Amino acid sequence: MAKTDNHLNHLLSRSEAMDFGKSLRNIAPRTTHSAWKNSSDRKDPVQILIDSSEGREAHLVPIRYGRMLKSPFAFYRGAAAIMAADLAKTPTTGVYVQACGDCHLVNFGSFATPERKIAFDINDFDETHPAPWEWDLKRLAGSFVIAAINNGMNEIEAKEIAIECVESYHQHTNEYSLLTPLEIWYSSISVDDVLKMARSEQAKKRFSKQIEKAKNKSLAGEDYPKLTKVENGVVSIADNPPLIYHRTDVNAKEYFREVEAAFQEYAKTLGAEKRIMFDQYQFVDIATKVVGVGSVGRLCGISLRMTGDNEPLFLQVKEATTSVLEPFTKKSVFENSGQRVVHGQKMMQTASDIFLGWGVGTKGRHFYVRQLRDMKIKPLVEIFEDETMVDYAKLCGWTLARAHARSGKSKIISGYLGNSAKFADAIAEFGLAYAKQNESDYMALKKAVREGKLEAYFEE
Repeated sequence: MAKTDNHLNHLLSRSEAMDFGKSLRNIAPRTTHSAWKNSSDRKDPVQILIDSSEGREAHLVPIRYGRMLKSPFAFYRGAAAIMAADLAKTPTTGVYVQACGDCHLVNFGSFATPERKIAFDINDFDETHPAPWEWDLKRLAGSFVIAAINNGMNEIEAKEIAIECVESYHQHTNEYSLLTPLEIWYSSISVDDVLKMARSEQAKKRFSKQIEKAKNKSLAGEDYPKLTKVENGVVSIADNPPLIYHRTDVNAKEYFREVEAAFQEYAKTLGAEKRIMFDQYQFVDIATKVVGVGSVGRLCGISLRMTGDNEPLFLQVKEATTSVLEPFTKKSVFENSGQRVVHGQKMMQTASDIFLGWGVGTKGRHFYVRQLRDMKIKPLVEIFEDETMVDYAKLCGWTLARAHARSGKSKIISGYLGNSAKFADAIAEFGLAYAKQNESDYMALKKAVREGKLEAYFEE
């Protein structure tokens, strides 16, 4: 288990920080990062999934397992807790950054900044927590290996893609190590940067169309007719079970009163100026919405608020619990797990949603809030050809380097990485080995469902 670097001096000169980073090779030689072996004391992965399902909505857990069983890559997306336990046993320099915690290639994408520009960045922070920087990179590289194989590429091709990802992280970490903290904080990755990186004309056209479609959408109006219904002149969120539904086990009036009280407490975390804007939208309705893979079963809802002129605002409310990284690092400094998520997102993202905030729910559960969608563009990984997968790997490596740089450790990490390709090759080797482990764990879940030990619900 890694030791935290809380007492590292952030005021080291670049040469001092580089020398310190280089000295860490004595603690964790770069080639040792290739190691992965299933030890005899490794906890049963299915049991980890069962344990991580505690506290979730029981009737939604089969949906979680069903989504994970779609493919080894889908399993990987839902297995952050399994990998966190495994990463804790791997070599590390002990240098901590604000880590994503669930850093795989689908947790990156494009979205609108508060200035209405579209940026590319990490977009999921449910597991964010201070942790060794290598852990994010290993999970990201592993995701590219698994996704590449899932798309029909062979292991040699998959390894090369992982190498490209890590080398991009290496290159851009070196570049960020030359910048001032302010220059790093102001840096961003725009859609123009994404288009410049794309070599495939087909990929460029596809992404350009996605951008135009996103820009042409109004802030919330696009979702309004799709997600709502009107009965007797009353607007509400339309049910679409089992993925969108209203709770029937509560007194609606009392429940709505409690929900709005929680929203008013959340609004206090927005700041006075945003609170004024928030107050111009009146609470109308809230419904449960099942999202993602790893999040399935955690309380997640969409809330509809409207102005006096019936202009809509959809907010997404997500339950926040302890990060999967915390048992293997240190206790969170935040009592509210929603605040942990919000802090991590603001630390790592170039620009965060104006409605991003946190609170405590009606039963004491922690949650965070953001807009449901704001010009979000998801990567269409399943249709990526080889060239596009390589370009996307480089883009994600760059993005992770920028996110980690905001923790102030780029000079140390750059010194550790040096000028050779040893580290990139080692992480890619780890990715290949862990892809096989992931396949084995996936089969273990499939067996547990087949034998009736777990129930899985498969959506059409």
